Amino acid sequence: MEYLVKEVDMVYVTGQHALNLPCDLITSGDWHTSALAWEKVMVANSDNMFFKEYGIEYPRAIPNHQEQYYVANHIRAILDCLQMGHFAIVQGMRDELIDNDIYTEEIFYLVSTMKQLSNWGDIDKFMGSEYFMRWEDYKKNKVNGRVEERKDENKSMDVAT
Repeated sequence: MEYLVKEVDMVYVTGQHALNLPCDLITSGDWHTSALAWEKVMVANSDNMFFKEYGIEYPRAIPNHQEQYYVANHIRAILDCLQMGHFAIVQGMRDELIDNDIYTEEIFYLVSTMKQLSNWGDIDKFMGSEYFMRWEDYKKNKVNGRVEERKDENKSMDVAT
């Protein structure tokens, strides 16, 4: 997987449009590609988003556009939707958009760093509805029913805090 290191003022495709494009992760994403209005693609500026450049992949072609665009991978697109309060777009993320447990710990860690956002209560509630007790256990530092010390292993992820 190749991710960007740093580019100032980077505009990238995110949200539902990014979820309907393939990415470098082993995730299923969405399947409504032909139903979207590709003329009006949802974009964001990395400098204005919580996770800055994390999870933004190199430029690629997108439907109905000649030029190539940076695109959020599926996890990043979900995180952006949570930040923007677009919960309906990512409802069912665990089973339909991510569709495996490979990234659960990474997602939990990244979402937990969003506590400082003004809509944290809504984000927390959404995560509970997606992951049920697994999310609650994670928040209490429990994994598989036993308490574990959270090590700083996730600090290697390039995340704005």
